[in-house]
Amino acid sequence: MFTLEKSLTSVPASRSGALAKTHFRVERKGRVRAVAYTLTLIIAILGTVPCTAAAEPQSVPTLGIAPQSYEGMVSDARCGAKHSAAMGQTATKCTVACVRSGEQFVLIDGDRVYLLEGDLIALKQVAGQRVRIVGTLNGTKIAVTSVTAA
Repeated sequence: MFTLEKSLTSVPASRSGALAKTHFRVERKGRVRAVAYTLTLIIAILGTVPCTAAAEPQSVPTLGIAPQSYEGMVSDARCGAKHSAAMGQTATKCTVACVRSGEQFVLIDGDRVYLLEGDLIALKQVAGQRVRIVGTLNGTKIAVTSVTAA
């Protein structure tokens, strides 16, 4: 049996060049296959990204909806239309205190209550007062664009 050294030395010089070329071809084919597999994997991954993004629900844009005018009283979600008399505070002070503790501003219009999203500073200035709000309604939330005292 020949060892590796003996087999390489026993090969005639004319065939050793052919073996080197064959070895180079095999090595080159391996590299080409590796690049092809990598590109296939990248294409497969990128192909699934639009599918998963399309499957996610998208929010409805409100650009086509014109802002409307709403009138009511600005309060907080906890107290609503009836502020606690036991606290001995005005509606304005009670609303501001509740908002500071984490409650949201709401607009009370008769029996309807709308959560208000927008400029908190402007809403604090009219807390506890009757106002006219211009904004876009989305469910029970109004995205406020302007606030004026009524």
